[in-house]
Amino acid sequence: MALHVFGTKNALPARLSAGNRFSRLAPLMLITGGAMRRFGTETDEAPPLSGTLGRLGSLEVRLARGPREVWRAQRLRYRVFYQEMSAKPDVVARVFRRDADRFDAACDHLLVIDHAARGRFGGVKPKVVGTYRLMRQSAAERLGGFYTQGEFDLAPLLARHPGQRFLELGRSCVLKPYRTKRTVELLWSGIWAYLQHHRIDAMFGCASFDGTDPDALALPLSFLHHHAHSQGEWSARAHAEHYVGMDRLPLEMVDAKLALKQMPPLIKGYLRLGARFGTGAVIDRQFGTTDVLVVLPVSAIDKRYADYYGGETPRRAA
Repeated sequence: MALHVFGTKNALPARLSAGNRFSRLAPLMLITGGAMRRFGTETDEAPPLSGTLGRLGSLEVRLARGPREVWRAQRLRYRVFYQEMSAKPDVVARVFRRDADRFDAACDHLLVIDHAARGRFGGVKPKVVGTYRLMRQSAAERLGGFYTQGEFDLAPLLARHPGQRFLELGRSCVLKPYRTKRTVELLWSGIWAYLQHHRIDAMFGCASFDGTDPDALALPLSFLHHHAHSQGEWSARAHAEHYVGMDRLPLEMVDAKLALKQMPPLIKGYLRLGARFGTGAVIDRQFGTTDVLVVLPVSAIDKRYADYYGGETPRRAA
């Protein structure tokens, strides 16, 4: 299953993806040889990250504090994914108007809160206007794997990096009136603080193209295959039963300028950050998308963005 921050499937720095609606960075599988491979333990984890992680005007980014705030994030996800986008809810989701699954309880939920939002009767009522679900590998180990392990075979990749810490980014969305540069910058300020606090080494996930016809996406898929293919120690591929070839056009037929023009803002943003993409795409019919695997070691993030999100900026001003 693939999800869209502004209108594709994962939040990006606003300078990279303003105009996109929502997004998903999908996760990894830690199963090797039929058993769970443990790369870390609870004893070497950092304590919970608390407090404000960034602020711009009335907008604050921080982690959810308790079940009620997680519930508010789930309601926002339902509103964006199922009411605004084309995702198809099951009976439970439709009845409770929440996008929820068994992984939510094991994840941290990053929130953007507008403290100046108005309630139905005109009074000030803080509102959750953006969210991102963060799943560390220790949580995935307890559950038997990461959320999207069914799409991509990542066990060989993880086995090549023992001792490194991986993070799944997913279930990201922003309420339509807040799809601006500063909202996404707040999300990524929060993600960057989270990466540093928990000493994350690499992120994985899915980015998505709208539509389920790979031939209609031949040019951008072929561009990623020929020019941004993950190789060597960071290579990974779609499971055989879901595999859709991305090399739909030969290299000499790929017009790079036109391909980038057709690329979702999310994917162009990941390219700028330094990400590479796995072998093979996956069709997600529930969400009406074609998913590609993003592989992004923290060390590969362009220094400009690392400095920007890690430095002292107005995003941390009250």
